[in-house]
Amino acid sequence: MGSAVTWNLPNVLTVARLVCVPILAWLLALDESWARDTAAIVFVAAAVTDFFDGAIARRRGITSRFGALADPIADKALIAVALLGLSIVGELPWWITVVILGREIGVTIVRFAVVRHGVIPASRGGKVKTVLQIVAIFLYLAIPPEVVADAWSALAAAVMIAAVVMTVITGIDYLRRAYFISRSASHES
Repeated sequence: MGSAVTWNLPNVLTVARLVCVPILAWLLALDESWARDTAAIVFVAAAVTDFFDGAIARRRGITSRFGALADPIADKALIAVALLGLSIVGELPWWITVVILGREIGVTIVRFAVVRHGVIPASRGGKVKTVLQIVAIFLYLAIPPEVVADAWSALAAAVMIAAVVMTVITGIDYLRRAYFISRSASHES
C-alpha cells in the first residue's frame, strides 16, 4: 500500500510552509518584541520555500497531486494568517485584509469552477502581486530600529498599497481569463 503523499523535496518544503502557519499565528498572538522579530523571520523563511519548491519541481520535472493541492493552500494560509494577525493587533487596516483575502477566496472559487474547461496559469502580474504581498507583510512584521521607524512605516504602507492594487488588477485579469475559458468551452459543446 503506497503513501498518500509523495515525499520529494518540493513536497517537504510545502509541508514545512504549512507547519510555519500555526507557528506564525502563535508568534503574532504574543505581545513580545522577540516574538514579533521571530514572526518576521518565520514568515520570510516560509515564503522563500514557496519559490524554492516551485523551482525545484520545475527543474526536476516533479509533480504530485499532493503538491498541486497543498502548495496553493500553504501559500494562501501563510498570507492569510499574517494579514489577519496584523489586522487583529491593529497595525494593518481591516479593509486591506478583506480586499486581499476576498480576492484569494474569489479566485480559488473561480479556479474550481472552470477547472473542467482548463487551467489558468499564474500570470506574471500574479507573481508580482505575491512578491509585493510578501515584502509588505515582512515590512509590517519586522520591528525597525527607532531611528528609521517613520520611514520604515511609510515604506511598509506604500508597498502594501502597491500589493493591494496588484491584487485587484490580477483578480480582475483572472476573472477575465476564466470567463473566456468557460465561454470558449461552452461554444465547443
